[in-house]
Amino acid sequence: MLLVVVVIAAAADAWTTTRGRSSSSSSSSRLQAKRVFIDGEAGTTGLQVRERLARHDEVEVVSLLGSDRKDPKKRAEVINSVDAVVLCLPDEAAREAVGLVAPGNPVKIVDASTARRCDDDWVYGFPEMCRGQRDRIRESSRIANPGCYATGFIALARPLVDAGLLRRDARLACSAVSGYSGGGKALVEIHESPGAEPWGAYGLGLSHKHLPEMAKHSRLETPPLFLPSVGHYYAGMVVSIMLHVDGGDRLYAALDAHYRDEPFVTVVDPDNVEPFLERGTFLEPTRLNGSNNLELFVFKNDHHKTAVLSARLDNLGKGASAAAVQNLNIALGLEEHLGLDLDI
Repeated sequence: MLLVVVVIAAAADAWTTTRGRSSSSSSSSRLQAKRVFIDGEAGTTGLQVRERLARHDEVEVVSLLGSDRKDPKKRAEVINSVDAVVLCLPDEAAREAVGLVAPGNPVKIVDASTARRCDDDWVYGFPEMCRGQRDRIRESSRIANPGCYATGFIALARPLVDAGLLRRDARLACSAVSGYSGGGKALVEIHESPGAEPWGAYGLGLSHKHLPEMAKHSRLETPPLFLPSVGHYYAGMVVSIMLHVDGGDRLYAALDAHYRDEPFVTVVDPDNVEPFLERGTFLEPTRLNGSNNLELFVFKNDHHKTAVLSARLDNLGKGASAAAVQNLNIALGLEEHLGLDLDI
């Protein structure tokens, strides 16, 4: 992989562009590269978005250096000069960044914060969620990147609601475990120092910030009863929904039909699940790390009429940075897999 770095002195002394390309990229495609600004590129998600775009054939990253990263005037100049912006910022800072866009500027914005995920003026950035969602992303200039837990929950629940197998007034229980990277720098520091707990449930006030989008985009009338937790490992996630249901085979059939043509989503056949489990028994959360892949499982007990639906993903991949790159590709009219690895 070859990176080309250019200093743009004419625009601003502290701007740089970094172009990721392979040795086989043509001169014409390099000249037509889309210019992308990552606002908040020094954070966990921003760094991973930048890393993925570094191996992207048709994108160049525009960066601000030093103190200019927090200068509203410099940020506005960059935001209004590029084809797309990825916001990797806290909610209020993300709202501020959107306010820097000049009226009428068609710049595409992918917001990885929580700020716009339930805003009807923004398109929810989960291309596989339902029929037509990919087209809505392609046609929009404002895309809200999903939350990591919400991605797993919605991936399981929405197709079943749409298929009539899950009632909209269903009251669901959901549990999840994530790597500690999902908690940001403060939690990373705790877990990379001696004495961190091996596992811990949190959100015990039962008002996790992902609940509104989990309900809205699953088309459920009531958010789930949700218990998230953090394990003593860096990244990787499993999200599970527990159900009393008669006929678990119908759940698998509906999920399989919904995602059959989706390259990043695998619905695992319940009769062939053992290769996806550690020692044929354990659903281990880190197996998809580094990817944009999502695996969905249906574990059922027909005698007891119960089922557990589980989603496995990388909380920093399909749950954050890889999803942002996928949405960016769609919004810019590029091939969806660029910067993303289908195989891990």
